[in-house]
Amino acid sequence: MSLCAVDGTKVRLDYALIGELIEPGTRVLDLGCGDGELLEELVRTRGVTARGVEIDEEKARACLVRRVPVYQGDILDGLALYEDSAFDYIVLSQTLQEVAQPRVVLSEMLRVGKKAIISFPNFGHWRVRLQALVSGRAPRLSICPYSWHESPGRHVLTVKDVREFCRNDGLRIVDERFLSLSYRRLPRFWPNLTAALAVFVVVSSKAGAKT
Repeated sequence: MSLCAVDGTKVRLDYALIGELIEPGTRVLDLGCGDGELLEELVRTRGVTARGVEIDEEKARACLVRRVPVYQGDILDGLALYEDSAFDYIVLSQTLQEVAQPRVVLSEMLRVGKKAIISFPNFGHWRVRLQALVSGRAPRLSICPYSWHESPGRHVLTVKDVREFCRNDGLRIVDERFLSLSYRRLPRFWPNLTAALAVFVVVSSKAGAKT
């Protein structure tokens, strides 16, 4: 899982938003769970049953130190271990832009879980557009401050792109939360221009679940 943070710190304020979206006592699988920080917090504050998937061996070991059960391997391999509806929530935090097959990953997330919670950097932000216009170079966000050749991301995506993707793939967005570049919460007003980070709750269009 990428760690895109303000000023190089390890503060992940999107975790607070994700935590608010998860009901106490539920089953949660975090894909690309890093060192298990989010899952450890969800266990402590929400009493969830937690599982993680992390490809990096060192981070997977860190999960075990935190007493977070983790599968060390690829996201799709990890999802394949579970039966349909094995979890209430599947979390993909700041990782959607990195996966090779987003459509397959989201489909598998909604097979294994009732709801998918995804967070991602919004490259439709007005400052990103201005950077590209003025500098003529690949833009950066402070929450994802990589040069193009260093970025772990495979995809450049926006709030509008993800909304359209979900609509075209028969997925329904049942909740949306947005953060600014300084990680302040934003109203749902022109998020494609104003939001630096988006958090969506997604279900299958066939599902009756609501947040």
